[in-house]
Amino acid sequence: MQVYGRRLMVATLMVGFVFLVYGSPAFGQAADPIIGTWKLDAAKSKYSPGPPPKSLTVKFEAAGKGVKLTTDGVGADGQPTHTEYTADYDGKDYPLIGSPVADMVSLKRVDASTSVRTDKKGGKVVQTLTRKMSKDGKSFTVTVKGTDPQGQAVNNVLVFVKQ
Repeated sequence: MQVYGRRLMVATLMVGFVFLVYGSPAFGQAADPIIGTWKLDAAKSKYSPGPPPKSLTVKFEAAGKGVKLTTDGVGADGQPTHTEYTADYDGKDYPLIGSPVADMVSLKRVDASTSVRTDKKGGKVVQTLTRKMSKDGKSFTVTVKGTDPQGQAVNNVLVFVKQ
């Protein structure tokens, strides 16, 4: 009976450990290097068409199996900008608020350092954003391809640095 009790205790501890490490949302979110506040490095970014915004700060927060994104900035025209969404990395559409380009967003993970965001307006894909985290985790690059609100082709490369 004593051997059975020890085995049960060890099994219970192992299950608890596995849940704690792999099943806990906190573990998965803490491992995501995108969580935090990032600032656009306009000098390293390329906008086609331009001009770039005067400033742009992006905040990623853990949310379920995905992220909550909030951006605040000042556009090239001097007007304040603000966008936000909360989405899982499941390829499903989620509302995008404040964007003149899109009203829905979907996220997919390619690998540990790369994800793809697809922006849609009225159900039609308008932009694809590919995000690649640097190896040191101190910056990431977003390649944006698609069209702007005026229908012009967009081919931007944005570089963000951790704050």
